[in-house]
Amino acid sequence: MSISAITNRIAALSRRSAISPKQGIELMRTTFLALVASAIVAGSSPAIAQDREQVKLVFEHALPNVEGKRMAAVLVSYPPGSKSLPHRHAESAFIYAYVLSGAIRSQVGNDPAQVYHAGEGFYETPGAHHSVSENASDTDPASLLAVFVVDSKDGALTIPDKDGAPK
Repeated sequence: MSISAITNRIAALSRRSAISPKQGIELMRTTFLALVASAIVAGSSPAIAQDREQVKLVFEHALPNVEGKRMAAVLVSYPPGSKSLPHRHAESAFIYAYVLSGAIRSQVGNDPAQVYHAGEGFYETPGAHHSVSENASDTDPASLLAVFVVDSKDGALTIPDKDGAPK
């Protein structure tokens, strides 16, 4: 499904009289599944060997029924043994991360590091510090789809720590 088709589906959600609540739920479900499928296809190409993740914005749109908010979806691909720098996200960002392939080790805030496998997910609350985000394997690639709900006025979705140190 193309990005324009996904955008059209989301736009339909904002026209309350155009669809019933049951149709709206089904539309949201199929739209989410289409986003996940698109991310899996985009992430299936072999990654170039490197020690950092590859990040690709795969969807972004204003939420028509939540003034001042937008949704963005980011595909994060980790070659074997690679990791992200410690970081925070835009101050208003609520994030749901869904592991598409492989295994991701993640540590958010003061919680202990945890490994999430394909089909599992986790979330980050606004202002949380993401100290560990890495491929849990030195031999297999991994990827995740991160879905952000963020203030429309916020700029960058991810802000790396200076010198890798937490704020």
